Amino acid sequence: MQNIFNFLANPSRFRLFSQKYYSYTLFIMFTFIFLGLWYGLVNSPPDYQQGETVRIMYVHVPAAWMAMMIYLSMTIMSIFALVWRHPLADILSKCSAPIGASFTLIALVTGSIWGKPTWGTWWVWDARLTSVFILFLIYMGHITLVRSFEDEYKGARAGAILTLIGAFNLPIIKFSVDWWNTLHQPASVIKLDGPTIHIDMMIPLILMALGFLFFYFSFLLINVQTELNNRKLKKLFIQNFSVKH
Repeated sequence: MQNIFNFLANPSRFRLFSQKYYSYTLFIMFTFIFLGLWYGLVNSPPDYQQGETVRIMYVHVPAAWMAMMIYLSMTIMSIFALVWRHPLADILSKCSAPIGASFTLIALVTGSIWGKPTWGTWWVWDARLTSVFILFLIYMGHITLVRSFEDEYKGARAGAILTLIGAFNLPIIKFSVDWWNTLHQPASVIKLDGPTIHIDMMIPLILMALGFLFFYFSFLLINVQTELNNRKLKKLFIQNFSVKH
């Protein structure tokens, strides 16, 4: 992984890499999301208790998975940034945060929509929902903190430290339904003894999860390109200002 980071750390190489593969990731994203929605809305059966409302799961669950996965990737990037001082890790973490926050918000909103007919309420302060809401606040805190520093290095370092502290929330989200009594249903897909969900519901879940994963890859490439261009323009502006004065 470090060799890959070393290769892509050069802005010019990363731009070539992102320009070459962005269209592929975008195509794969649309393909998986189309198949997932088609399979989930047409081929997947309604739940015997929840009826048609269970189809919200095909957006809610993959969005929740991505919210946690992106934060985990930011945690790994933060370690690379703090230990090896790798500039690409800082940029990847910074550019991942808005995408992760978006997926967390989608999970919260769709969970509330799903919860109203299922639980009879839009929101309850149980362990799972509260810990996911805290994750959203950490994402927003990271976005605000990194951009509040004029010095990019100081902002990246502060963001990395916040990310590592917030990582303690991930196991709480994952195991909250096992550690405490909550309204949220226990895990039915990612379990040590294997998934308990029906295959017709599993297929659209996996397809949508793959679609969301390539959504993350696609927009991460765009965000990183934008960040690199902004830094280049800022550097040129400072250089031109210094020459004139």
